[in-house]
Amino acid sequence: MSQASAPIHIVGGGLAGSEAAWQIAEAGHHAVLHEMRPVRGTEAHHGEGLAELVCSNSFRSDDPNGNAVGLLHQEMRTLGSLILRAADRHQVPAGGALAVDREGFSAAVTAALEAHPNVTIVREEVAGLPPESWGPCIVATGPLTAPALAEAIRTITGADALAFFDAIAPIVHRDSIDMSKAWFQSRYDKVGPGGTGADYINCPMDRTQYDAFIAALVGGEKIGFKEWEASTPYFDGCLPIEVMAERGPETLRHGPMKPVGLTNPHDPQVKACAIVQLRQDNALGTLYNMVGFQTKLTYSEQVRVFRTIPGLENAEFARLGGLHRNTYLDSPRLLDATLRLKVRPSLRFAGQITGCEGYVESAAIGLMAGRFAVAESRGGALEPLPQTTALGALIAHITGGHILDDAPEETAKEPGKPRSFQPMNVNFGLFPPLAAMPRNETGKRLRGPEKAMLKRQALTDRARADLSAWIAGTTPQAAAAE
Repeated sequence: MSQASAPIHIVGGGLAGSEAAWQIAEAGHHAVLHEMRPVRGTEAHHGEGLAELVCSNSFRSDDPNGNAVGLLHQEMRTLGSLILRAADRHQVPAGGALAVDREGFSAAVTAALEAHPNVTIVREEVAGLPPESWGPCIVATGPLTAPALAEAIRTITGADALAFFDAIAPIVHRDSIDMSKAWFQSRYDKVGPGGTGADYINCPMDRTQYDAFIAALVGGEKIGFKEWEASTPYFDGCLPIEVMAERGPETLRHGPMKPVGLTNPHDPQVKACAIVQLRQDNALGTLYNMVGFQTKLTYSEQVRVFRTIPGLENAEFARLGGLHRNTYLDSPRLLDATLRLKVRPSLRFAGQITGCEGYVESAAIGLMAGRFAVAESRGGALEPLPQTTALGALIAHITGGHILDDAPEETAKEPGKPRSFQPMNVNFGLFPPLAAMPRNETGKRLRGPEKAMLKRQALTDRARADLSAWIAGTTPQAAAAE
């Protein structure tokens, strides 16, 4: 068998693995899909079908003009996604969202792959890294990767890829922060490597606001642990903010909300009781992370409570906080732009193990991993997707859209390592800013809801145009390879 016709192996039959196998098979290449169920089960799955949905039946918004995930749906449909085809055929009423009948959806994906002449499904556990003799391989084993494979990944990468309670702080869209109340300043105006002395956004609280905030944290509704999460300990360095608050009302203002070394330029004579800091989270400067605000509050409670913070009254969240068992790679450091493991390029990774969040995002990364693998097997390379597309923005987030650790070498855990890399859903904060903000018919700059609506429309229009250009540019190469 020639190298060009050697099969491409995929480990994991979830949404990402199933989509990768479909893309490979539809390109005329042979895919071998390894799924360990029912030989070995997981704590979350109940059946043995491929692409089983275990948490929700919703693929979220299907609006391609005003929502980033809806745009991602559209891009995946354009590229022949099996996951979106099955979702569309098994849709159930859900307003503007794309929700599906779980059993029908999984059965449709399974049947399509079982019937495809270029797909072989092998029901077995791959206990450890795939053997070198397999050649090109995609690992798409998800956040509940089996222990033997997770340990093998940690061994080869030197990274902590085993399960623990992963503490996630909320991320806010920069342009939704009220800078008439907040301000830029680093504590004591300290200029660190790569810094300016004004690297954080600061939101002040007086005593009344702080006391009310602490009461809301302690009394707010929390998300309970699943049975299979209950025995996994907290990650000691990232306690939930409400757990810190429960240790005493003054804990937070002597911890992540301490007001020292900061002066409010809007009211310099008044010393704040506490200050919430937000740190730039992506290289574009469009997203800011709420420092120390990892939480187990429900999503609705997070929005309600965090919007009581001065400056965040109208905050729009690119991601809300959480705390859950997870297994994922430090992908910006470990993977290249085509999702290959740098220390072993024959291995690609796809799905939630790469550090994306959500069913649709997982399938999207699987789609591109399959296409990257086929192009490479034919001796070529697929042109990178524009970051202006939803697919391109998601891959850029995973493989390099992060601020590097700029702490001095003697104090940094790993100088030059991407800091605060956490799983994230696709959102417009991952897209490069528009060259010019939309204006109304008279040329006047817009504000409020109208501005947000036209901005989203402009971002989606740009994405569609750039995806069309990318497809047109890649088609001749694919035809020539065939």
